[in-house]
Amino acid sequence: MSLVVRGALWIAVFLGVTILPLVFAAIGVSEPGRGFATEFSAALGFVGLSLMGLEFALVARFRSVAEPFGSDALVQFHRQMGLVGLGMVLVHIAISAPWDLVIRPFDADTPARVRWALLATLALFALIGTSVWRSTLRLRYEVWHVIHAVLAVVIIVASLMHALLVDYYLNTTWKRVLWIAMMAAFGAVLVWVRIGKPLLLWGRPWNVERVTPERGRTTTLTLRAEGHCGIDFLPGQYAWFGIGRSPFGLTKHPFSFSSSSETSGSVEVSIKALGDFTSTVGDLPVGTKVFVDGPHGVFSPDLYEGPGFCLIAGGVGITPTMSILRTFVDRDDRRPILAMVASNNWDDITFREELDEIAQRDNVTLVHTLSHPPDDWAGERGRIDAAMLSRYLPNGSHRWQFFICGPDPMMDAMEHALLELDVPDSRIHTERFGWV
Repeated sequence: MSLVVRGALWIAVFLGVTILPLVFAAIGVSEPGRGFATEFSAALGFVGLSLMGLEFALVARFRSVAEPFGSDALVQFHRQMGLVGLGMVLVHIAISAPWDLVIRPFDADTPARVRWALLATLALFALIGTSVWRSTLRLRYEVWHVIHAVLAVVIIVASLMHALLVDYYLNTTWKRVLWIAMMAAFGAVLVWVRIGKPLLLWGRPWNVERVTPERGRTTTLTLRAEGHCGIDFLPGQYAWFGIGRSPFGLTKHPFSFSSSSETSGSVEVSIKALGDFTSTVGDLPVGTKVFVDGPHGVFSPDLYEGPGFCLIAGGVGITPTMSILRTFVDRDDRRPILAMVASNNWDDITFREELDEIAQRDNVTLVHTLSHPPDDWAGERGRIDAAMLSRYLPNGSHRWQFFICGPDPMMDAMEHALLELDVPDSRIHTERFGWV
């Protein structure tokens, strides 16, 4: 089945899960005099609850769901649906909340449904706030991840309890069973992510075989499969890594593979020191146990046929780029490749020597551009733009496949530059890791 068809089917499932419970809730309800505002408020509440439940599925790392859209697109959609759900909840509260009871939730005459609604609302505010302002609040990723997971469960449970206790739209057994079953399904997704998948990973451990320092504050970990044959991945894909911790831990970190996909029994992942955890990777002892959840992602030339490829990398984007280049070398793939690498300075270019060696192949063109070049630098300077690209792209390159990975502003600029050069949008592929 093509990715387009699968994507359309998953969109239909998403819409169905969002809307059908609202339809079922309305069946058999005919009390007059409630008014449009009250009914509209209830509808927003039901749809909002469905969206909150679906948020679990969007980030559960199901490959069949992610492949038609890309993992980064699903995470962006997850963020947007969270804000949409918040808006629905706010309107629902503004119309329906009994404010005289909300401001005194612990009074004896305050119904339990109000307390559950207040708990769900406060948890939702906390979840959105800690996500949007995580950097401002200086929350470590690991701490934020735990907070996010706990608050998500609180929101779903409290919202469901509120809906059941209102006892107007869910006034029959079959409606209650429907909603409880749907929320249980979302709970099952959570159980799979937190228990089922870790159990599978527990039986497929990896060990750190080698720790190699690289240029640009980057460390390469060579991981050897322990008691199994490893994993098959496509060049450019990534995985979630639990390094030195149990597979049942809440926090794992996404990193792209940097090794060739043609290797077996071992993989390499190159990690740039950008935060608390990544800054400690270079000190890991050989033999450290690692659990690998992957592969994930659709950022791979193996998924998009083309007569040539343009790879544009900046910062950590050099990692999937190296995986692609190393794989093409191992396969002796002779299709033309233009690799554009943006760096701050010459000494910090990760894999610089190997890149230069690969560039000796007659089908590979390597272009470095530096933001802070040395005085004797004769190459490109500054940021990559449409003019720089046009100097190196050959005639007919609009039929190539273009892969961009780096900081979000760079990828946005590159997408605009390629469109300016009449590259079809369907041939432009990005991998964004700003969602962690």
